[in-house]
Amino acid sequence: MPRFPLIPTIVVALAIALMIGLGIWQLERRGEKLAALQLYAQNLNKPEMAFPRLPVGDDTLFRRANAFCLEVIGWQSQGGRSVKGTNGYRHIAQCRTGAEGPVLLVDMGVAPNPTFKPVWKGGKVTGTITHAPDHRPMLAGLFDSEPKHLMLISEAAAPGLEPTARPDLSSVPNNHLSYAVQWFLFALVAGVIYVLALKLRQKPKPA
Repeated sequence: MPRFPLIPTIVVALAIALMIGLGIWQLERRGEKLAALQLYAQNLNKPEMAFPRLPVGDDTLFRRANAFCLEVIGWQSQGGRSVKGTNGYRHIAQCRTGAEGPVLLVDMGVAPNPTFKPVWKGGKVTGTITHAPDHRPMLAGLFDSEPKHLMLISEAAAPGLEPTARPDLSSVPNNHLSYAVQWFLFALVAGVIYVLALKLRQKPKPA
């Protein structure tokens, strides 16, 4: 009788266990995302708050807030969409809020040209809290415990800009169930392929 391949079986078993574990993790993430979406829906109707200056979690996402920009110290642009539905480039102001503390980011509107130079110098802004642009690699974002930075999407655009579209709940993906199903299917396929390979290996060779 052919010798049972111990090491390959252990490797395949570990791989299948990892895939199943990832599937279970995605199901847990789905539950967390559903709870977060419920909180975000409640935030849409909560009263206006002061924009949090210290790093916080995502509990304030989609809530209206106000802040004061003492001085604009820089600008950055990123693709986005205006309230009219037109695509363009969001112009995000980097604001100083005091002698110390983190920089306040405010999306001041959309322009067709990414090189447009807004003339807004600062002041009081009111808008909706959302995530600031995150340029970390996707894998780094998954395993990095540091919370994402927040910013305001201003309701009033700077001169020459169209107001940026307010974030809505449809922008928050919740694909964890499909990811979980994929991992479970990968585990099943890997198991079936290995069993078939074992049967083929143990099949007597013709004389």
